[in-house]
Amino acid sequence: MENRMPLNCPSCDKTLEVSTLKCPGCETTVNGNFPLPLLASLTNDEQSFIVEFVKSSGSLKEMARHLGLSYPSVRNRLDELIEKIKATENQRQ
Repeated sequence: MENRMPLNCPSCDKTLEVSTLKCPGCETTVNGNFPLPLLASLTNDEQSFIVEFVKSSGSLKEMARHLGLSYPSVRNRLDELIEKIKATENQRQ
């Protein structure tokens, strides 16, 4: 199982921020408070869905075939993901 970056504080459940970035080549570090990228705030399944969507050139019919789901199921999943992304964007404003 792949380790996944935690998104929420284990103590208070607030969204975590990135505070240090490090170059693995020269070991330069940058410190500050950086919000997580929008896509990083999605679950592994949601991220995988987006990757499949892009790989299928946005064809829901192709995705349904590839995922073994009905077209309406894939459409509903996409609609739910769109709403989650919009809500996340609104929280960041």
